[in-house]
Amino acid sequence: MKTKKYQPRFYRLFYSTKFFKLEVIVKESDLSVLTDKEIKKEYLRSLILKYRDQIESYIEENNDFLTFLEPLRMDKKAASIVQEMLVYSKLAGVGPMAAVAGAIAEYVGKELLKQCSQVIIENGGDVFLKTEKDIRIGVYAGDSPLSNKIFINIKKSQTPIGICTSSGTVGHSLSFGKADAVIISSSSAILSDAVATAAANLVKTNKDFKNAINFAKNVKGIKGILIILKNNLGVWGDLEISS
Repeated sequence: MKTKKYQPRFYRLFYSTKFFKLEVIVKESDLSVLTDKEIKKEYLRSLILKYRDQIESYIEENNDFLTFLEPLRMDKKAASIVQEMLVYSKLAGVGPMAAVAGAIAEYVGKELLKQCSQVIIENGGDVFLKTEKDIRIGVYAGDSPLSNKIFINIKKSQTPIGICTSSGTVGHSLSFGKADAVIISSSSAILSDAVATAAANLVKTNKDFKNAINFAKNVKGIKGILIILKNNLGVWGDLEISS
């Protein structure tokens, strides 16, 4: 399988808000966090460690959780973050680790919302956000001519929301497709992450757009999908885009 290119997260330089901004790296988790109240970096780091530890502890006892590319059965004794990864990966038909970035973003984000009114967390292209104003999120799609030229418009009434991206050409995450970006929106970043992975696996040419869109829109809870492959674009659902 062709190795995907690593891309430095330069798109974070384009953030333009009056929010407080922190960036924290804990092992594979690389989070950029915007909040309307100042948060200490060590507190943010402790939240990331808390949820990473819950996932890592589960993996120590259940290695299939790390390695399987197909859904696993529910485990009601597991931590809540693990249970949600199991539930939503089953809906998407993928392994539970397909949803790990979205899960960390959402669980950390919900913890921060106990102190803040507005939170935007980006974890490797997977975003959990709750805002009190309408915002736009730029779309990075590698070498596609459409990269950084398209925005997703999000109304404050749509939040909290999870906007997650999977790519066959950008980043280190496993994908069996060739799309430059497949973006999924739902009320859960965990669900969005899992379905983005599954939908991106289906896209190898622009002839696959219809199949991927039909798949996503039939998953309960999915609100919208955006697909970019080179200079081709497909969109469905409650996902407003602009240039």
